[in-house]
Amino acid sequence: MGVPGKGLVEGLKVTARTLARRSVTEQYPDVLPELPPRSRGVIALMEENCTSCMLCARECPSWCIYIDSHTETAPSVGEQARERSRNVLDRFAIDFSLCMYCGICIEACPFDALFWSPEFEYAETDLRNLTHEKDRLRDWMWTVPAPQPIDPGPTAEPPGPTAETPGPTQEDEA
Repeated sequence: MGVPGKGLVEGLKVTARTLARRSVTEQYPDVLPELPPRSRGVIALMEENCTSCMLCARECPSWCIYIDSHTETAPSVGEQARERSRNVLDRFAIDFSLCMYCGICIEACPFDALFWSPEFEYAETDLRNLTHEKDRLRDWMWTVPAPQPIDPGPTAEPPGPTAETPGPTQEDEA
């Protein structure tokens, strides 16, 4: 058995040590935090890239994406050409009260219509206002950072003489 009150004394030591340190509290509303690049905030929609393929809604584990569309037929351009149909996006909405910010919808989109925006200040007093329709999702696009440049990777150097494989010498040439 230990000495009675030993845990209390150790706890008071920790308290005394941290009491002398300076506070690390961020003054959030007045000072905005430094976010890492490409941080996840809200999902933005580039409406002109969306083809209403529904892949994002199907892959979403929390079922928080709602898409409505209709099909329009474009007239044929020549005598032998046939009419083409295309999907027109009527409604695209994300319920951020259900979203778990996993990013599967962004990865599943084959047409690059969804992007991460670093904006995180979109709290609402009413839960119903957390369902963002396509016009509000489009407004988040201006906050999406430009993509990072492609890393060219290490460049291959042409093979040449190294310490292990010396180049030709005068003896070899004679």
